Amino acid sequence: MSTSLLYHGFGVRGYRHVRTEYIEGGVVFTIEQDHKSHRCPACGGKNTVLKGGVVRRFRGLPIGSRKVTIVFRVPRIKCRDCNAVRQTPIGFADPRRTYVRSFAQYVPELAGMMTIRDVALHLGISWDVVKEIVKSDLQRRFGRPKLRHLRRIAIDEISIGKGHRYLTVVLDLETGMVVHVGHGKGGDALLDFWKRLRRCGAKIEAVATDMSPAHVDAVTTHLPDAALVFGRFHVMKLFNDKLSDLRRELYRAAKDGLEKAVLKGTRWLLLKRPENLDASRNEQERLQEALRLNVPLGTAYYLKEDLGEFWEQDGQEEAEAFLMDWIVQAESTDIRMLHQFARTLRIHARGLPAYYDYAISTGPLEGTNNKIKTMKRQAYGYRDHHFFVLKLYALHESRYALVG
Repeated sequence: MSTSLLYHGFGVRGYRHVRTEYIEGGVVFTIEQDHKSHRCPACGGKNTVLKGGVVRRFRGLPIGSRKVTIVFRVPRIKCRDCNAVRQTPIGFADPRRTYVRSFAQYVPELAGMMTIRDVALHLGISWDVVKEIVKSDLQRRFGRPKLRHLRRIAIDEISIGKGHRYLTVVLDLETGMVVHVGHGKGGDALLDFWKRLRRCGAKIEAVATDMSPAHVDAVTTHLPDAALVFGRFHVMKLFNDKLSDLRRELYRAAKDGLEKAVLKGTRWLLLKRPENLDASRNEQERLQEALRLNVPLGTAYYLKEDLGEFWEQDGQEEAEAFLMDWIVQAESTDIRMLHQFARTLRIHARGLPAYYDYAISTGPLEGTNNKIKTMKRQAYGYRDHHFFVLKLYALHESRYALVG
């Protein structure tokens, strides 16, 4: 086998091929290094003498389905200049590794299309070795995401398991890349992010988040010049949650059997957009019947549909006027849920019209959260929290299939 094939096929350069053997269905290449090319690892001098060596075996890129092993007797040399005795550095593999660098590059490529278990079975190596290679690759590329380029970001939290375990995720809305993962929820989970942001000098223009007091306080404290934007997703989600609670209360309070029967099973009809109601299942008729029999529910539902028009106004002034008008309408009813929601909107009245200056929302981050949940399910969970965080930083590279 020629030296050029050894280099181009397996990334082994500066070594001489000795022999090729076929053992137990695998291919074994034995290589050696010319003593004239030895340099002292301590001082870099060439005045060396051979002092034995140790035989090591390295995994190389497979040839088809055949396992490839590269055998190399690592020389041990003594330097006559500095009197040091050292093993010569290996040019085709990293220290304390049993595989060549080209193999370490091949494994993450496979892991982008297969599960870790599948990669291990395909290559005939242990699951732990595959995970170690993938984790090292992720650490090298995403261990410390760059923040200097950030302009518009979204902040949200995600539940990662039982026992109220949460992560706070920050997403770059321009690239779709996760740039920070904080343990827990609330302001404390973002402290490290604010420190790094100050050091790198990023100029954040706008932040999309929910109406959580902890997130609002954190953003206004650490980014006083940035616009705080409450997107449509969280506002409507909060209203839908309140609407579901109202329907539940009305169902429990209903004394008439017909009213109970009509209200039963209408939760998802209330949450659907009117254009998404299924005509083949008479969903429109069922919804209208429930709203006709229960005036408070009908009032809340039609106000919900009106609130959705806030994000369809011609400009910020029109949107502010629309919002104030909607709040007055909600406060004029005798429905406690609408009073509470109107008070919430008054408190956050500045963050809602800001959408017309910066048309951003947490919608992309909600999509990322769904990807995170899918990734966790496919991997049956992650025991290594640091590895899980690195996978989140690389999540934007997943296009067709999410793997664990």
